[in-house]
Amino acid sequence: MDDHQAELARTRDFFAVRAADWEERFPDDGPRYAQAVVALAPAPGSVVLDAGCGTGRALPALREAVGERGTVLGIDLTPEMLQQAARLGRDAVATLLVGDCGRLPLGDRVVDTVFAAGLITHLPEPAANLAELARITRPGGRLALFHPVGRAALAARHGRALTPDDLRAEPNLRPLLAGSGWRLTDYLDQDDRFLALAGRVD
Repeated sequence: MDDHQAELARTRDFFAVRAADWEERFPDDGPRYAQAVVALAPAPGSVVLDAGCGTGRALPALREAVGERGTVLGIDLTPEMLQQAARLGRDAVATLLVGDCGRLPLGDRVVDTVFAAGLITHLPEPAANLAELARITRPGGRLALFHPVGRAALAARHGRALTPDDLRAEPNLRPLLAGSGWRLTDYLDQDDRFLALAGRVD
């Protein structure tokens, strides 16, 4: 098993045992997901991907944004998370797929907008994996990297201190995105949310 596959296996194992009560663990996060989707502003009738969708918290808001004529895809590595999304009825608003966000089962330039909550810290190869998200996104498309708490709050939740090598720190994230086909346009890091918006460059 190569390093990529080993990291995926660790991530899958971590989330598989937490899927059943994931929503109960973070009951207040839903409105923040909806606000992040509003900030991302997917166009009506467009194609949007929730990369690493988990239990699908963002999927209803994404469906509302793109409307009936739009397409909403939710891809996650962990089948148990997608099973929970289906139990919550979110398969009614999106097509759910098991897949690796670093090797997506999608063609080139087929998606208009990518929403990714909590994804970047779980990518085995961040530069290559962000480039993979760029591959499937049309030029001019948009990416949202989101978390329902900010970097400091998340580190405190896990009993850690923030370190200079944190991928989500703006001095690290901006060049990482730039080298992967994206241009950072907006950056917000506060206690109750982290949101970085980027545009696909050709």
